[in-house]
Amino acid sequence: MLTLKDILYEDNHLIIVNKKPSQIVQGDETGDETLGDMVKAYIKQKYKKPGDVFLGVTHRLDRPVSGAVIFARTSKALARINEMLKEHSITKIYWAVVKQRPAMEEGKLVHYLRKDEEKNRTYANDNPTREGKRAELDYLLLNQSDNYSLLEITLHTGRHHQIRSQLSKIGSPIRGDVKYGYDRANPDKSIHLHARRLEFIHPVSKQPVSVTAPVPDETLWKYFENLAG
Repeated sequence: MLTLKDILYEDNHLIIVNKKPSQIVQGDETGDETLGDMVKAYIKQKYKKPGDVFLGVTHRLDRPVSGAVIFARTSKALARINEMLKEHSITKIYWAVVKQRPAMEEGKLVHYLRKDEEKNRTYANDNPTREGKRAELDYLLLNQSDNYSLLEITLHTGRHHQIRSQLSKIGSPIRGDVKYGYDRANPDKSIHLHARRLEFIHPVSKQPVSVTAPVPDETLWKYFENLAG
């Protein structure tokens, strides 16, 4: 069930929600309730809407990932947000906690990613391949604790498991992400990857929108959020 604190932004055309690590954006083989279903129920109750509620899913976050997700409340907004995502005109900022920090404090990563559908895993290559899709991100070391580093990621392409596979490729797998080389899982099966900030021009009003998603209520996340101020 959604609460008001889960809603990061809301108007007649869009609703942006802070996803918890355990939630799924759209249905899968588990049959668990989706975040989309929860948002529909929230809108139906809040606005006392009869019948079905329109809600468009514009993008997804992996189940163990937390953070900001945009849903469209109108077909006009859905079409325009989808176009903006294709044009990469929505700025997506992520936070990732890693144990082995990258050699450089900031940099650009460019890899060519191949998705293995059967294993639901993506493999990163340094050089172009026949099946590989170019993937690009910038990273910046924000803070460190005794054992971990907080990276800020600016995503320039939206590939399957992109951040997870690219950080793993350079020897900095995300905390808890055993699929991509971390040595142990988090107790709640989450990984320490969080969609922290979204910035874009509203598809209908043309006003700038900027939302920041609070991190999950977990000790290490809170430590780094407090450091960031």
